[in-house]
Amino acid sequence: QVQLLESGGGSVRPGGSLRLSCAASGRDFSDQVLAWFRQAPGKEREFLAAITWGLTPYYEDSVLNRFTISRVNAKNMAYLRMNNLKSEDTAVYYCAVDPVATFDPYEYDYWGQGTQVTVSW
Repeated sequence: QVQLLESGGGSVRPGGSLRLSCAASGRDFSDQVLAWFRQAPGKEREFLAAITWGLTPYYEDSVLNRFTISRVNAKNMAYLRMNNLKSEDTAVYYCAVDPVATFDPYEYDYWGQGTQVTVSW
């Protein structure tokens, strides 16, 4: 059974940084893309970044210069480093798995429970 567990969320002031972690378990992930999404209250789930087993990253344009996705295959871990955080980054952040790097959240079969990120003074 595939399980994804996010951690690293919290409260931070504007301009601050956080690193989110996603621990994946339950199958061989060598053919899987690990991705990060977020969902703010009243909004749709939004693609942020994805990374293949071969470590090729994909980003949503609005976070390209602030967020960095990484992956350690030997540990089945994915990370999202977020710099220069803004109030509009406040959301629940989710890790997801799929064979293909797609922007569409409906294509992803497995999700973690999410971790809250709050950016405010």
